[in-house]
Amino acid sequence: MAISKTDILEQLKRVKGPDLTGNIVDLGLVSDIFIADGKVFFSLTIPAERAEELEPLRAAAEKAASSVAGVDKATVALTAEASASTARAVRPAPSPAQAAAVPPPMAARARPQTPQPPQKAGVPGIGAIIAVASGKGGVGKSTTSVNLALGLQANGLKVGIMDADIYGPSMPRLLHISGRPQNVSGRIIKPMEGYGLKVMSMGFLVDEETPMIWRGPMVISALTQMLREVEWGELDVLVVDMPPGTGDAQLTMAQNVPLAGAVIVSTPQDLALIDARKGLAMFRKVDVPILGIVENMSYFICPDCGGRHDIFGHGGARKEAERIGVPFLGEVPLDMQIRSTSDGGTPIVMSEPDSVHARTYREIARIAWERVGEERRMVSAPSIVFE
Repeated sequence: MAISKTDILEQLKRVKGPDLTGNIVDLGLVSDIFIADGKVFFSLTIPAERAEELEPLRAAAEKAASSVAGVDKATVALTAEASASTARAVRPAPSPAQAAAVPPPMAARARPQTPQPPQKAGVPGIGAIIAVASGKGGVGKSTTSVNLALGLQANGLKVGIMDADIYGPSMPRLLHISGRPQNVSGRIIKPMEGYGLKVMSMGFLVDEETPMIWRGPMVISALTQMLREVEWGELDVLVVDMPPGTGDAQLTMAQNVPLAGAVIVSTPQDLALIDARKGLAMFRKVDVPILGIVENMSYFICPDCGGRHDIFGHGGARKEAERIGVPFLGEVPLDMQIRSTSDGGTPIVMSEPDSVHARTYREIARIAWERVGEERRMVSAPSIVFE
């Protein structure tokens, strides 16, 4: 039975808006609604400072959407990207004490308080979160992510990996995992597992051939749920395979998730490095430490003649790392074995642990983890103030 967005909206109109005024549809709080395989996804846009207070509103919207015929499960998230009109519609009325704080004649000239940046809430049980990012697609970011995660695990850490590439999830194929995550309790689901890694990906929730035609708020909502509504357990580190580029999803993750640092993946040529610089600049702007740069597809060794060929140039990422003062984590060649093991769902760090390439990934993982420790020590070091 086809699920109608109109029917869902009609049910949502029964949900009163914040402060029991109007309804959430007419107030413009409901995002685009996405329907796939009997599941309904949407978000409610509210002011960030009222998120905890309005949790019952989210639950009511979820219950209303779930009541529509044909809906197996509704997933609703709160987002805080309100337009000016929406913010006005749900802004709490000032208390009498607040209203009296500024005399009416002076209200227009009262200096607004400087907003404090929101604290980034950690994820219970996860010691550190590392983002693996690239300025553009096609540079081998996901292959690097999965082998980095397996390298960290091989070095003795408890590791999970979250596939944040909503539009092109790769982890189900890279780790040869199929099936659907199971509900643990309420909204919390259990991650899938592969080669000892705990794994979460949109690819487990939506069929591989289903196009993801989502706008920014829906992507942000899905990422938030995959991060915070999954029973990750106790992990030393969670590796997040970020979407390529520097759009809403990347910026939101960087601003709202307590990232221990970012690993930037690039190929050697100038065009890829131009895009990599954008990713570096974005993370620096939101105070996320850069753990280092990986040069992927760095060179090619001909299997017939044994000669080395720099198909995309060579050393560009190393020079860029030196130029901007961040560590160079290592170079990974363009190699048929890395490609075939990735396509076959048996990443090379796991399938050929004694190979040169597996040792390279483990070394990249070692240096990146050392950098996490260095950044933590810098943050926790006491500052000396001379007066």
